Amino acid sequence: MDRLKDKITIITGGASGMGASMAKLFADEGAIVIAADINEENLAKIAELDNVEGMRLDVSSNQDWAELTKAVVERYGRIDILVNNAGISSEKTSDQITDADWSLMHKINSFGPFLGIKHVSEYMKEAGKGSIVNTCSYTAIIGSGFNHYSASKGSLRAIARAAASDLGQFNIRVNTVFPGVVETPMTSKLSEAKDMMNMLVNATPMKRLGKPEEVASAILFLASDEASYITGGELVIDGGYSAR
Repeated sequence: MDRLKDKITIITGGASGMGASMAKLFADEGAIVIAADINEENLAKIAELDNVEGMRLDVSSNQDWAELTKAVVERYGRIDILVNNAGISSEKTSDQITDADWSLMHKINSFGPFLGIKHVSEYMKEAGKGSIVNTCSYTAIIGSGFNHYSASKGSLRAIARAAASDLGQFNIRVNTVFPGVVETPMTSKLSEAKDMMNMLVNATPMKRLGKPEEVASAILFLASDEASYITGGELVIDGGYSAR
């Protein structure tokens, strides 16, 4: 307990799935959590937890980020941790992807985290410290998924590495996790495709899918002071899938 005592934390996509698990775990560890999400119904539910406040955010909106970060600093005085977790997915193949599909995927999955880092880091620079953790995907490090989803996550990986290099001088750490397939509402459609599910499980050395809490625990470590000399780090959480 108290590994994040009094740390002011923003978690995007924090109202459902992995984000909700992170919000609960971080709050249990003493953080004051701002669960930032576009789904207002889910925000109302997550805000029922102790030490969790729900705030609406469209991660692809520069104005939303400016307003949210300003509001958080005005209320709490600083921002200690940012978890760029919000994202969308798609199983469309390359021949099915439209220009609009490509644009939306990148707006949420790579431009959104870029904006988060841009706005939050300005306040972290003033404080002389901060921790940013990005939720990427194992598709960014293996040759799987010739589509807009993998491309957006590859972009996020590059953004995170560049940010770590640029912001280290300000004592701002930037790390990234690469989950495999995790049991969340976003991946629930896979459970309806039994052949796809069986293929993924059989190809995973640990023979199961990941759990949101397992990703949340890894992010907690990287966000905490326990990882004080880790930046530019990349932690794969896929049950061994990418090690085959």
